Amino acid sequence: MAIQVVSSLEHNALRIRAARSADAVIQKLNALSLPWPANWAEIFGAERPLILEIGFGTGVFLRHLVRQHPEANVIGLEISNQCLLKAERMIAREGLNNLRVIHSRAETALYHLFEPSTLSEVVINFPDPWFKRDHGHRRLMQRDTLDAIVSRMQAGAMLYLATDIVEYAEMSSELLAATPQLMNRLPGQWADMLPGRVVTKYEAKARAEGRDCMYFVYQRNAIPAPVIPVIKELAMPHIVFQSPLSPDEIRAAFRPFDAHEGDIYVGFGEVYRGRNGLLFEIHAAEPTIDQHAALLLTPHGHTANEYTIQLSTIGHPRPTQGIHIAVNALHQWIAGLSEATTVIQKKLAE
Repeated sequence: MAIQVVSSLEHNALRIRAARSADAVIQKLNALSLPWPANWAEIFGAERPLILEIGFGTGVFLRHLVRQHPEANVIGLEISNQCLLKAERMIAREGLNNLRVIHSRAETALYHLFEPSTLSEVVINFPDPWFKRDHGHRRLMQRDTLDAIVSRMQAGAMLYLATDIVEYAEMSSELLAATPQLMNRLPGQWADMLPGRVVTKYEAKARAEGRDCMYFVYQRNAIPAPVIPVIKELAMPHIVFQSPLSPDEIRAAFRPFDAHEGDIYVGFGEVYRGRNGLLFEIHAAEPTIDQHAALLLTPHGHTANEYTIQLSTIGHPRPTQGIHIAVNALHQWIAGLSEATTVIQKKLAE
């Protein structure tokens, strides 16, 4: 039998081609480009129970979930591009047809992608504790987010949480105990070990460094959950107005500024001159979603000194409440430059 010899260069080339092939097979999913809510049966090609892992890291537990639940569709959320790429290649390499990974914050997915009572299991492995005092609002385990998780769980669905931070465990224990829609399935507030659980890379590192791990197991009961509807995108905002100022005069007057409305923040960073108008760089931070986007100021038709402010399609932003606030804030700033500014047409959410 002839033996084929493959050089190291050929071997590396084969690996690169295989990786590129894997990337081409798996559709890259992002919460900002998926429909709100997502059609999971269409994405997976079959309607099955949904299992969600929030922050899957290296993907070890995702693979475990897929093997443990071949009857379910498994979804992993992650914000690390490197982790997403590794997981996408794993899906293609191992033919894991019932697994998809999504670039998304937990809050964005919970509020925008999942409808109420659709999840049969939720797994949270070693969430970031965000120790600094001013970072507390970023912690996953807090009242609003847990209420959203509960609202997305079916009756009988399981919730698993693991952490190696005692303070985080104590905080989570109080929060979970104060959630009437969840029942503790352990004899104590948490367990030191869970039989049959696969050990993640982070988990092994924590134990090797002498840190104890704490595991929570809760189940959704029949008590009605808080009513948290899916947040859908709004109509595209725009304002048509008249101003005696030219685009160059508006640009010359611009200084970075921000606007606040409730718990929504919009920051205006830079302005750029184009052939026909101006492009304003913005950051819209909402409780469930962050977007870096741009607003356009362009001439309206052929009437002199008439302009339109609208959302640019650069980066495929979603027209959320924050974007509507941004359009209105930009118009208010321009109106403050000249008392002769008048609104001709306005399409904004209340």
